[in-house]
Amino acid sequence: MSITLKQAEEMISAAKNKSVELDTKMNIAIVDAGANLVAFARMDGAWLGSLDISIKKAKTARFFDMNTGVIGELSQPGGSLYNIEHSNNGLITFPGGVPVKDANGNVIGAIGVSGSTVENDHTVAEAGALAI
Repeated sequence: MSITLKQAEEMISAAKNKSVELDTKMNIAIVDAGANLVAFARMDGAWLGSLDISIKKAKTARFFDMNTGVIGELSQPGGSLYNIEHSNNGLITFPGGVPVKDANGNVIGAIGVSGSTVENDHTVAEAGALAI
């Protein structure tokens, strides 16, 4: 099972709404179960540099089926995943990437958000993930 385009569009809509609520502009990426990009939105005025970051956050969350912030905690010097961000053509290991699960708890993809503080990025990503 994998995220459909319809679900991805619903997630982007929810994430954009949360971003507006927080008065920020985001890049929002949705990947399927194979970590392939399904949908992407760059809100007007969102940072260009965050485009790539949002996609890598989504892929990182799907590659390891955990929030990117958790991976960041594990990848600190002395941590069990130290330097993991150099694998897979570059990972993002700070908050803003969230795996997406179906009703049975199976991971069907992920969302990655970038464009503000990592706290806002994570909040917006969670809003998108919970939309389906």
